[in-house]
Amino acid sequence: MTRYRSFAFIFLLAHGALALSPEDAQTALRKTCGFFREDIAVHGGYVWQHSADLAKREGEGKALPKQVWVQPPGTPYVGEAFLAAYEATGDTYYLNAAKETAHALVQGQLVSGGWDYRIQFDPERRSEFAYRAHNPPGKGNVSTLDDNTTQAALSFLIDVDAATEHSDPEIGEAVAYALTKLCEAQYPNGAWPQRFSAPPDPAKYPVLKANYPESWTREYVQRDYKHDYTFNDGGIKDMIDLMLLARGAYGDARFRDTALRAGDFIILAQMPDPQPGWAQQYDAMMQPVWARKFEPPSVCGGESQSVMRTLISLFHETGESRFLEPIPKALAYYKSSLLPDGRLARFYELQTNRPLYFTKDYKLTYSSDDMPTHYAFIVGSALDAIEAEYKEAKDNGPSPKGASSPPTLTPELEKLATEAIQTLDIRGAWVEPGRLNYHGDEDSTREVIRSATFVKNVRALCNYILASKSESGGADGK
Repeated sequence: MTRYRSFAFIFLLAHGALALSPEDAQTALRKTCGFFREDIAVHGGYVWQHSADLAKREGEGKALPKQVWVQPPGTPYVGEAFLAAYEATGDTYYLNAAKETAHALVQGQLVSGGWDYRIQFDPERRSEFAYRAHNPPGKGNVSTLDDNTTQAALSFLIDVDAATEHSDPEIGEAVAYALTKLCEAQYPNGAWPQRFSAPPDPAKYPVLKANYPESWTREYVQRDYKHDYTFNDGGIKDMIDLMLLARGAYGDARFRDTALRAGDFIILAQMPDPQPGWAQQYDAMMQPVWARKFEPPSVCGGESQSVMRTLISLFHETGESRFLEPIPKALAYYKSSLLPDGRLARFYELQTNRPLYFTKDYKLTYSSDDMPTHYAFIVGSALDAIEAEYKEAKDNGPSPKGASSPPTLTPELEKLATEAIQTLDIRGAWVEPGRLNYHGDEDSTREVIRSATFVKNVRALCNYILASKSESGGADGK
């Protein structure tokens, strides 16, 4: 049990019982957002988790005292939670918190246009990176599309730009610069790399259809894979979502065109028979290649499911049937490739379609008996759901996204909001059992504060507030 007294105790004192009301939810929302903004933020930015006493911080690595994480669930996700609180309440406290977070990201934007996984605010170390806001810019200028890093940062800045009615020139200029650089970073075939520093040389990247290499080595050979055409970790899917968001926010057709060119790449990247699926990454010859030592040339069962759903989304966006055409063959192939337990292997050997795995010492094998645990070499199957989504789109035609409706007040929603309030401590923190991952084996931390939990619970409170307004016929719910 946490040593910090539950914030729900305050409600018990005030009401004599824990009876949830919109006022309780708003009080808790203000308390926790205030704690994050005033006690946890570093220059408006955030990391993934802290020790409960706030003495230690980390993202995907130990965080230095003046360092924040862009990579989700870091700074952009916390900022989006502030925006959700502003939308639910209309309280400008949350909008100002979101603006502070947006300006932290502006300070971390690179000359290449995007963001690294983290931002360094220590004045003595900022010259290590080519930050646009640092005069003169430093050295490191690699923008990453891995793990939704640049995409999440820019999506949040676009949302803040809209929420502030384009009144903040620094935010607006950072958005415009990033969108231009990301369009320039797109390959001639519509793909993007995992990371980039400058636009690609078109002569080095011919537009080709996916094909099988004549041979490939089973032994890992270290190579620079950041320029590969990359589906892994949702890189291209997240870029398509970002460009469609920008199109909606600014009405500029070039962003939609950019998204559709990425859809064209997905069509080009579908492997020919006998494996009409997709690889995690391709080289300039459009052949599956090694990335990390546990990511061999193969057809993948994980990212390909997201790829199919992206094609369905593009059909709904455009009404163009070409985006649905690759799906039937892919579904049939992946259904025929299911493992005995109904799941899919992450990697299928080229041509033979045998599932590939690795041993704990990273030897490629056909056996799943000795796999490392840090990576999902077997993934769940959503093929039935994808097939249903495909059939619905095929039978009923495109259904573009409309304006979102306010959430409905349900017992489940009330339960989530109640649990969020009950577990909030007196500071406004959600403390939970856990350990830090990057502070050494002797670290004694057993209770942590996670940004992901903050975001989840803030959204539960916001949804409850919005649903309560809608049910009572409030101004926001008419």
